[in-house]
Amino acid sequence: MAIIYTVPQSHACIIERFGKFSRVQKGGINFKIPFIESIKNVDVWGDIANKEQIYIELSEQRIDTPIRQCHTKDNVGVDVNASIYFRILSPENAVYEVDNLVESLPDTALNTLRSQIGKTTLDELLSERQKLNDQIFMLLKDSIKNWGVSLLRVEIQELNTSDETADAMRQEMTAEREKRAMILEADGKKQFEITTSEGIAAGIKIRAEAEAEALKIKAEAESEYLMKLTERIGTENAG
Repeated sequence: MAIIYTVPQSHACIIERFGKFSRVQKGGINFKIPFIESIKNVDVWGDIANKEQIYIELSEQRIDTPIRQCHTKDNVGVDVNASIYFRILSPENAVYEVDNLVESLPDTALNTLRSQIGKTTLDELLSERQKLNDQIFMLLKDSIKNWGVSLLRVEIQELNTSDETADAMRQEMTAEREKRAMILEADGKKQFEITTSEGIAAGIKIRAEAEAEALKIKAEAESEYLMKLTERIGTENAG
């Protein structure tokens, strides 16, 4: 490489002098002393976080972990992987504080993921994925604090169970639905019986009240008739 060169924006490179760290150069025009200084090669990172194998990318990066099988607290096997979002803040630490950043980061994330899944039941795992993401994020963040990396977030991507487990879950869900249906049906019948009984009782009460009112009206009518008859008889006698 030439003595004077340009580092792309949002990138950095590491200058070594006689094989030892000298300085970090960032975007813009830079130079190095020929024969004495060289740019650190980061080709071991593959196509992650580097450009042309010498320029370290400082923008947000993503690494996907390979799929691994883990076992939950209730001993259910699940195949899982995660995406790790990060940004390199200190190229020096990212290169020298860890053997290979882009291998160590997903490996550490998988170990943390496996450990946390082992403390979680399958139901909790399926219903509280975001909570697990947050737990892994905090633990991983603490593990890599000296690697010159800012961890942005961790997201579980795939979460698959075996065919046997999936069948068992479907059977359990079917049984639960049938159980709920039976409970609802029983509650409906009970409510119908209560409503019917209350309706019959109300009908009897209304009928009794109607009959009582009819008897009352009849009695009042007879009383009024007798009163008028008495008055008429009394008047005729007086004549």
